[in-house]
Amino acid sequence: MATIVPLRKDIDHPGEIKKHTGALRLWHWLNLLVITGSLLTVLLNSTLFDVKSNTTYVQQQLQESGVSVTAQQAKSVAHGLEDQVWAIHIYFGYALAGLFVFRFIAEFYQPGRQRFFSSLKDAYQTYRSRSQKSTLALHDLTVKSLYLFFYLLLAIMALTGLAMAFDQELGISKATSHSIKEFHGFCMYLMLIFIAVHIIGVLLAEKKESKGIVSDMINGGKV
Repeated sequence: MATIVPLRKDIDHPGEIKKHTGALRLWHWLNLLVITGSLLTVLLNSTLFDVKSNTTYVQQQLQESGVSVTAQQAKSVAHGLEDQVWAIHIYFGYALAGLFVFRFIAEFYQPGRQRFFSSLKDAYQTYRSRSQKSTLALHDLTVKSLYLFFYLLLAIMALTGLAMAFDQELGISKATSHSIKEFHGFCMYLMLIFIAVHIIGVLLAEKKESKGIVSDMINGGKV
């Protein structure tokens, strides 16, 4: 687990705590809310609003009220309920795409040492310059590489989600749209894995030498 713990201090400047700009902190917490909301809609549709189980439930409830409906009619109602939740999921997807664009633009306005790709490059150069024997340098490079994976995953989730939302406008066939949906769902599981790894890493960091890393993402990081 040691390789997933975020570092609070700069390797090349041990006396300095890594800074986070207001734009980055705003993006981080809004992204948390949007991803959480999006995942909750998926959870709801796979449990409370599951079409198969709700079809039987709707049919039984209506029959007890003296209304007779066919299984197909009850299924249509269940699908309608599911579609309402998916509509909310789509709005979360729009927000996720918007936040990704915001993060991309904000990157160009970050102070030099706080830019992600600059810090990733510095982590790689530090790892190389220390003869690839520094556990701390490898640690930092590993964590930043995981964040790069997360950004790529966000881009894929946003693009595939938009492709499904506008499949007719883009002329995407049903078969292709279904394949995109399958890939989108697979990426969701990768996202869940990253989130779990990230949370575990932060909790471990708080218990070790990087205590205060969560508060830094709130107040920006103070020396």
